[in-house]
Amino acid sequence: MTSTLTAAQQYLNDLARLRRVRDRMDREHAQPLDVEALARGVGMSAGHLSRQFRQAYGESPYAYLMTRRIERAMALLRRGDLSVTEVCFAVGCSSLGTFSTRFTELVGVPPSVYRREAAPASAMAGLPSCVTKQVTRPVRNREATAASRS
Repeated sequence: MTSTLTAAQQYLNDLARLRRVRDRMDREHAQPLDVEALARGVGMSAGHLSRQFRQAYGESPYAYLMTRRIERAMALLRRGDLSVTEVCFAVGCSSLGTFSTRFTELVGVPPSVYRREAAPASAMAGLPSCVTKQVTRPVRNREATAASRS
């Protein structure tokens, strides 16, 4: 008996593998991750993973991973006890320039400005960290576009 998958079954299998990739990026955001290694981990080619991930989640695996790293960086910068460089490396970025550029794109201000302004503000507000995280979550380009239309 031959076990051939229908297109629907293959699609569901791919979605399950994509969720595993996304979960791994959420869990291991500070580790050095690349698309080839992520794809190998779920038995897909890098090209297929990238195409399917973008189709399912609306952005590339790299963009998703950088957003997770920036979210974590925002939390570390709000604490105020680490330098921007220390935060950059703590969240898994290897280039301070790339980190600063992406941070500025997502948050709207450079990480040094965010650290200076957010640390005192979050300490004085006395909000639980889960609330602060939700309120200060970076807005990806596709979300900003959708929000501006409503």
